Amino acid sequence: MRLRQVALVAKDLEPVRKAFEDVFGLKVAYRDPGVGVYGLVNVVMPFGGDFIEIVQPVAADASAGRYLARRGGDAGYMLIFQAPDAVRHRKRLAELGIRNIAELNTRGYTFTHFHPADVSGVLTSIDTEGDGTSWNDPDGSWTPAGPDWKKARAGSEIIGIKGARVQVSDPASAARRWAELFEARVSSNGTAIELDGSAISFVPGGEPRASGIVGLDVAVKDPKAHLQRARQADHRVEGDAVVIGGVALHLHSA
Repeated sequence: MRLRQVALVAKDLEPVRKAFEDVFGLKVAYRDPGVGVYGLVNVVMPFGGDFIEIVQPVAADASAGRYLARRGGDAGYMLIFQAPDAVRHRKRLAELGIRNIAELNTRGYTFTHFHPADVSGVLTSIDTEGDGTSWNDPDGSWTPAGPDWKKARAGSEIIGIKGARVQVSDPASAARRWAELFEARVSSNGTAIELDGSAISFVPGGEPRASGIVGLDVAVKDPKAHLQRARQADHRVEGDAVVIGGVALHLHSA
C-alpha cells in the first residue's frame, strides 16, 4: 500500500492552486465533476507520480464545509492510499470496527472512504486502479486525476510525496492503530508508520480543532530553489517548509 494522493480543503481553492503553481509549477490535470455529489468542486494536480487535490465546499450542507469551520480555515483534509485489493481492505477494516461512509465498485476503479472519527480524525480512502497489478507503478494510471494526467506533469525537479504528518493527542497510540489498520510497520521511534515508499508521521497536538493533517513531506531536486520561489511570491516559509492551504510542505532533496 502506498500514499498516492493528499487532499486539502479550502474556502477558495484558486488562491491555493495558484500557490502550488508559484512554488512548484504544478498544473491542473483534472477537475472532477463527480465530487459534486459531496457538495464540492476540486482540482487535482500531479506532484511527480503522486497527486495534490484541493477541494472547495460549494453546498451549504457539505461535510467539508463543517470540517473547514472546525479546523478554523484551510487545512489538510484526506489521505488516499493505493493498494492491490481495496475490497479486501474494506472487509478487513469493517471487521476492525471502521465505518465505511462511501464506496465505488467498478471494473476500472474501486474505493472505500472510511469515517474520520474512526481513523484519528482523518478522512481516509483505500483505492484500487483496474485489476490492482499496477498499484506500485510510480507513473501508473490514476482515475481521480483523469485520463491524461501525465500531460499536466510539472518539471522533472518535482519527484513525489513521501509522507504526511498528522497531529493527534497521542502519537504512539495513533501509530500502533494505523499500523494495524493499514497493514504497515511502526517506525523505530514509535510515532510513524512505514508504507511502500512513504510514511505517515504523528505529531503531538492536544487542541481538538488543530487535529488532522498538518504537514506533508515532499521530494524535489532542489529544495532551496523552491523555498526561494515561495519567498519571491510572498508565500509563508517556515524553516524547510512552505505553508500552503494550512499545510506545511517540508521539502526534501531527492
